[in-house]
Amino acid sequence: MTLIRMLTMSLVPVLLTTLAVAAPSRPPAVAGSFYPADAKILQATVDGFLAAAALPATEGELRALVVPHAGYVYSGPTAAHSYKRLRGSGIRRVILVGPAHRVPVSGAAIDAKGRWRTPLGEVAIDEALAGQLLAAAPGIGAASEPFVAEHSLEVQLPFLQRVLGEFTIVPVLIGTPTAATIQGLAAQIALLLRSDPGTLLVCSTDLSHYYSAATARGKDTRVIDAVRRIAVGELETLLRSREGEACGGWPLLLTMLAARGAGATNGNLFHYADSSAASGDTAKVVGYAAMGLYRTPLTKARGAELLRLARQAVAARVKGEALPEPACDDPRLAADGAAFVTLNDRNGQLRGCIGAILPVEPLCLSVRNNAVSAATRDPRFAPVRPEELPGLSIEVTVLSPLEPVNDPQQIIIGTHGVYLQARGTSSVFLPQVAPEQGWDLTTTLRQLARKAGLPPEGWRDGQLYRFTAEIVHEEKRGH
Repeated sequence: MTLIRMLTMSLVPVLLTTLAVAAPSRPPAVAGSFYPADAKILQATVDGFLAAAALPATEGELRALVVPHAGYVYSGPTAAHSYKRLRGSGIRRVILVGPAHRVPVSGAAIDAKGRWRTPLGEVAIDEALAGQLLAAAPGIGAASEPFVAEHSLEVQLPFLQRVLGEFTIVPVLIGTPTAATIQGLAAQIALLLRSDPGTLLVCSTDLSHYYSAATARGKDTRVIDAVRRIAVGELETLLRSREGEACGGWPLLLTMLAARGAGATNGNLFHYADSSAASGDTAKVVGYAAMGLYRTPLTKARGAELLRLARQAVAARVKGEALPEPACDDPRLAADGAAFVTLNDRNGQLRGCIGAILPVEPLCLSVRNNAVSAATRDPRFAPVRPEELPGLSIEVTVLSPLEPVNDPQQIIIGTHGVYLQARGTSSVFLPQVAPEQGWDLTTTLRQLARKAGLPPEGWRDGQLYRFTAEIVHEEKRGH
């Protein structure tokens, strides 16, 4: 995946340097302009936005929020749709990620010490967590200067103060990072989100700027759809081509990568608006979206739908008919997902198994396409014949994100699948393979190496990854 070509800046970025002494308290920079400076008026304003915001039911576990960052009169009502759902959430610390508008940044800047102040009080920086993020990848530095006049993160604090009460923050600004910076930072944030349900990632970004309302909606809809499907590569393409826009493009890509790494399966749109709602000017608007990235379960009904799609696709291809076009109306099935499809014959013997390790297309299409491949392109077997269809049974395995493994003991047989990259080749076993074969961990790793065309201990020369899976299957069909 290419990330380093997405955006360019007209200003020459400054290199980050570690500060010997950090400011003990950052004063508000945009109180009185972006939001009220009077504490009572500010509290009433934020509470009013929250009271007016809708709170539709959502399914799954929240991993990240997307919020706008304009003046409250313009984007406050939209931002409230995201923040309202944090009440009673138990969130204790927030990683705030946004774009650098005022001071150009090379890589990523973290304000790593001290406190931030708004008219509603002070919020402490989680210095330990900031230290972990500083060590996550090259191109990340501690610096306070880019934050002094920056509004993109500051405007989020009053909302957080009203819905969370006591919490800590880690402010992060993204400038012109390399792929290594984005990927390393996303991996570290994903680890934090997986290990601590009290930590939340919040991405601050507005969408398109200064188009007509109709043009803006078209551009913004493309971006929103990519975020809903956590389609990182597609969003990058949209931003690079300018078919879609987001002033926080890098933070948004980072957020999607981190949320996906923490198990997020899909995004939900809470609210969309543009600045004309406040200004009345529809000729030149700015777009705003409130969204959440969730880990949504693969319910029994969703599993049944995936099995139906797989069987329908296999039957169509084997009979020489046109492949079905899935509706993919369900947000979990419409989001990009990685899946394997396994076919067994009437005697329970393997008849084909092919899949995708990475989420590169909607889950419903991944299942459809891999079902066809399992039936017709598995090199171990001849293509399935029409007379075999009644006896075939189908299993669909939906993969979680890959996690790098440094110690093989982190792999639990029966829980984790394992993927190996070594010496220019790769191989994979789904979680159900080792238990079905009666293998222990040592045997599994040796068999994995052999599958990759390596000596039995060849796995030691490569990188191991683990993953979990949601598995649905049909009952075996007999005579």
